[in-house]
Amino acid sequence: MSVECFPITVLPHVSQIYRDYLAMAESAGDSAIRRWYGAEPFTGRWIGRGEPVKDAGALADLLEKQAVEFGAGDAAKANIAKLRAGARAVVTGQQVVLFGGPLLTILKAATAVARAKEATKATGVEHVPVFWMATEDHDLEEVDQVSLLTKSSVETLRAGLKVARAVPVGGVVPGPELEAVLERASELLEFAPVSEWLRECYGPEGGRRPSLALAFGRLMAKIFAEQGLVVMDAASREFHALGAKTLRYAIEHAAELQDALIARGEELVARGYHAQVLVAEGGSMLFLLDEATGERVALRRSASVDGDAQWKAGGRSYSTAELIAILETTPERLSPNALLRPVFQDTLLPTAAYVGGPAEIAYFAQSAVLYEAIFGMGRITPVLPRLSATLLEPAIATVMDKDEVQLPDAMTTAEALAQRLGARAMPIEGKRKIAAVGNAVETELNALTEYLAGMDESLGRSAEVSGSKMRYQMNRLRRMAATFELQKEASLRKHAEAIVLNVFPGGIRRRGWWREFGLWRGMGMGWWRSWWGWRGISVRGMWWCGFDGFFEALSVNCRKAYPRG
Repeated sequence: MSVECFPITVLPHVSQIYRDYLAMAESAGDSAIRRWYGAEPFTGRWIGRGEPVKDAGALADLLEKQAVEFGAGDAAKANIAKLRAGARAVVTGQQVVLFGGPLLTILKAATAVARAKEATKATGVEHVPVFWMATEDHDLEEVDQVSLLTKSSVETLRAGLKVARAVPVGGVVPGPELEAVLERASELLEFAPVSEWLRECYGPEGGRRPSLALAFGRLMAKIFAEQGLVVMDAASREFHALGAKTLRYAIEHAAELQDALIARGEELVARGYHAQVLVAEGGSMLFLLDEATGERVALRRSASVDGDAQWKAGGRSYSTAELIAILETTPERLSPNALLRPVFQDTLLPTAAYVGGPAEIAYFAQSAVLYEAIFGMGRITPVLPRLSATLLEPAIATVMDKDEVQLPDAMTTAEALAQRLGARAMPIEGKRKIAAVGNAVETELNALTEYLAGMDESLGRSAEVSGSKMRYQMNRLRRMAATFELQKEASLRKHAEAIVLNVFPGGIRRRGWWREFGLWRGMGMGWWRSWWGWRGISVRGMWWCGFDGFFEALSVNCRKAYPRG
C-alpha cells in the first residue's frame, strides 16, 4: 500500500473559515479565528485540557449498561472503567446512518482513537475515545441511505423507512423492507466478510429487528472492538438528567444566548465568513418531544406575560416554569440543537477535544459563545480535524499510476480528464507544433491589441473580442487533437471514467460520495485492523496519513514536501 499527501486546499468547496482554522498557527495572536476556537489544531496545545465531570460514576454506570446492549468488547469496558476513575475523553460522533453511512464515520472514529493514544502518551493521564451517536436528530431521510460503488456508477440504497411524524431517528425500527437492502449491499460488497457484520447488527434478533440506534451502535462497537471505542447514545432520561444544568441555562437565559449568537453571526459575515446556523429572533436552541405523539418540535420564544417568557412548540404554548418542570420530571423530552449539542455533550463527558469535519468545525465558531456563557470565559473545548483520506482499490491506483494521474487531476468530470489524457497521448511533435502556434498567437494578439488600443480605445476593445474568438478556436483545435487520440486509444476514456467514478463521482462533491462512500467494498475484516497504526497530523494544511508498515516512509515524504513541518 502506498500513500500520497496533498494540501487540504486541493479539495473543492473548502470553506474559508476551515482554511483559516487549519492555518491558525500562522494567524496573529489576537486574530478572531484564535478567539473562536479552543486551541491550535496541530501544535498539541489541546493536550492536557479537559474538565472532570461531577458524576463520573453515574456516567460510567450508564455507559456500562449500553456497552452490554451494543455487544462491546473488553477494551471498551476497560475504557469505561478509566472514565469512572477520572480519565479524559476524545470525542467524535455522527448520525446513525444506515450501515454506518459514509466513510467519514470511520475516519472520525479512527482519528479519535489515535488522538486519545497521543494524549495519553504525552500526559500520562488516560484519554479514551468516545463516539456520540446523534440519535435525537429527526431527519429520517438523511439517515435512510448508504451509497456504494458498482462497476460503473454509485448506487444509493434506501430502505424507504416511513414514520408518521418527525420523531428522533434513533428509535425508528426498520421492518422487513430492510432485508432486500441488506441483500443488495452484500452483492455490492461482493459478499466480503463485513457483509456478515451488517447482518449480525441489523438483522432480527428474537423475531424483532433492532432500532437504527441499536444497530449502528453494535456495528461501531464491533468495528472498533480492539481499540476500545466507547459508543454512547445520550437520548435517555438518565443521560439528559446528567446534562440538565445546560438545558436549564438554555431555557432561563434564552434571550441573552440568542443575542450573543446573532452578534457572532454578524461578526462572521463581517469578516467574510458565513454562519453555519442562521439564528432568527424568537428562536431557541432547544427541541421538545410532544408528550402524546413523540414528535420532535423546535421550541420558539414568544412575548412575555407578566415577566414570564412564553414558548411555543407545535400548536401548544408553554411558560418557562412549565419547561423547567418538564426538565425536572421528563428531561429526555428536551434536546439541544446543533449549536448547543457540543456544550450539552461536554456537560456529560470530561472532553479534552472533539474531532469533527469541516462543517462541524465551522459550527464551533458560533458555539464558542455558548461555551463561554454556560461554562465561563476561557472554557472552549478544542476541536480537531478528522483524517481526510481517499482510499483507492489497487486496480484504480494502478490505472492512475499508468496514466500519471494524481488525486487533484481526478477532481473533474470524466470528459475533462479524458481530454487531458488524450492530449498527453499525442505524439511529441504534435504537442510541440500546437504549443508553438498557441504561444505565437498569444504573443502576437497581445502586441496587436496593445497597439490598436493606443490608436483608439474602441479599436482596442474590438481587438480583445476578436482575440478571444481566436483563442477559443485555438483551444478547440487542441480539444479536437486530443479527441482524435482518444478515438485511437479507446482505453483512455475508460480509464478516465473509472478514475473519476472512484475519486470524484458525478463531477461534483456529493455528501457521502467524494472520498467518503464505498466504505466496505472489496475489503475484509483484516483491513480494519490495519487502521490502528494510523496517525494523522497536519502541517500548513498538509495531511500526514499513515498505516502500519509505512508511516515512517510517508512522514519522510511529507517532510521533503513541506520541510518547515
